[in-house]
Amino acid sequence: MDILNKITEMRLEKGWTEYELAERSELTQSTISSWYRKKLIPSISSLEHICNAFGISLSQFFNENTDNSNSLTEEQKEILKRWNKLTKEQQSKLADFLDSL
Repeated sequence: MDILNKITEMRLEKGWTEYELAERSELTQSTISSWYRKKLIPSISSLEHICNAFGISLSQFFNENTDNSNSLTEEQKEILKRWNKLTKEQQSKLADFLDSL
């Protein structure tokens, strides 16, 4: 598995710049760009930050099946796609709203 390529694909799928990924993952942009310049593999700790930014677990990241949610209905998949496009603050507010129902 090409980890850097997968990170890039996931970032582009969300429409994020490298800077936005850095902000959302709480890593510095220089750290992320150095991975690409030096062809380094991120540490597990850094990968956890990246996965948190994408709203996935490490196991989901390493899952070779590109459709990690094959047991979900199409409606559930659509909801997850929308959830992943929200900011952390928006996700928190939505979760609070759902809890209030």
